[in-house]
Amino acid sequence: MGVIGIILLVAFVIICVLLVCVVLLQNEEGGGMGGLLGGGNSAAFGSRSGNVLTKTTYILVTLFFVSTFILAFMNKAPAVHSLDAAAAQEEAAGNGGFWLDEDTTGAVEAETESPAAAEIVEEQ
Repeated sequence: MGVIGIILLVAFVIICVLLVCVVLLQNEEGGGMGGLLGGGNSAAFGSRSGNVLTKTTYILVTLFFVSTFILAFMNKAPAVHSLDAAAAQEEAAGNGGFWLDEDTTGAVEAETESPAAAEIVEEQ
């Protein structure tokens, strides 16, 4: 993620915090937290406070969805069109071998330094 992605991520977090604050400030039938700041009449933004908070909420929700889709588009994984091609690519990179095909005799010999452990390994 480049510089633009980091700036967009910081803006996304700020938009989320502002959206939560604006939603909590809205005074829906006297049950919101808007009464804490402006009393019971929502006079903090004037007589048209419902319109200001509603428009601000619409703008923040729009910015939230736009930034969400842009971040998702920027951070998506590359698409694999063929599973066989992806498996061949992993095998060519050296990561695709079957784990039982690997040579594990060196690891067993290194673990059997004591005579008692050597007898146990020979019995198997």
